[in-house]
Amino acid sequence: MNLDALRGCLRAAGARPPHERHLLRLWLAGHRLDAPMRGDPDFLPRRLRESLPTLEAALHGLAAAGSRHPAPDGAERLLVALADGQAVEAVLLPRDGVCVSTQVGCAVGCLFCMTGRSGLLRQLTSGEILAQVVLARRQRAVRKVVFMGMGEPAHNLDAVMEAIGLLGTEGGIGHKNLVFSTVGDHRVFERLPQGPVRPALALSLHTTRAELRARLLPRAPRIDPVELVRLSDAYSRATGYPVQYQWTLLEGVNDTDADIDAIARLLASQYAVMNLIPYNPVDGPAFRRAPRERAMTMVRELRARGVLATLRWSAGQAVEGGCGQLRARTVRLVPQGLPVTQPPGPPQAAA
Repeated sequence: MNLDALRGCLRAAGARPPHERHLLRLWLAGHRLDAPMRGDPDFLPRRLRESLPTLEAALHGLAAAGSRHPAPDGAERLLVALADGQAVEAVLLPRDGVCVSTQVGCAVGCLFCMTGRSGLLRQLTSGEILAQVVLARRQRAVRKVVFMGMGEPAHNLDAVMEAIGLLGTEGGIGHKNLVFSTVGDHRVFERLPQGPVRPALALSLHTTRAELRARLLPRAPRIDPVELVRLSDAYSRATGYPVQYQWTLLEGVNDTDADIDAIARLLASQYAVMNLIPYNPVDGPAFRRAPRERAMTMVRELRARGVLATLRWSAGQAVEGGCGQLRARTVRLVPQGLPVTQPPGPPQAAA
């Protein structure tokens, strides 16, 4: 169900615009649609009140928590079951954030990421994206939403922009706390400035060398890193939010002195943050995590040369919820109806 279909269901049940906003706010906050109202208990028309159980069931059917995997650092990986039997993962982050998925699988195929190993299985609707936020809010406060889970948001742009628009209005999320993560796509730079809600931008850069980027991100658009930075900087100036560049640290691949020089030349004095992210092990190519000492040296040298650099350890690593570790794990139900994941062992991607 996309947002237009959801609004259509509300209107068919007799909702006028004020009722529609009220019910959407309740849902996005993680509350029941029949939550008691202060003031006027008859605010909703009778026919709409009578339709609430059906509407509630339809919203619950968008996504269900298949299993929960808490990590010692306060993160929690959620396996989310969709109505058609597919599954995605969302991650509750420390400090009131949630990382949501936008696709089942991914077409980009980054070599250091598990999500794209099975390719793109299908797009999520805007309702399914929003439902992940609702699931998170039913467990803890959520003040930041990062579109950085499974999938490339640029490949599902209409649904993602619908979700961002609603979260930034009826969902009560500050616009700078809605983070659109992308490998870089011209459509992103065209569309993001046009919406009423303009999210912060996180760009997965990983290298300044076009030929290396083409190998690491084999199906990303062939846009030169210099051009990506130029486009990102223009968006940053338009919104007033710093661009968050993501750089997965791979030992001997993109952690050299030459890489430090190249980053400094590209980003020095820009309104941007360079997030150096230690590689999280996944099945496949034998990359290695750059040693902590090397990572800290990169941070110090970049800061000394005018780049705001941070070392960002992925939350949820202990439960395979870190950057690059999400996948379409299988969901099965035990006879009592309690959802569980597959038995312990190497998780299998959904076919």
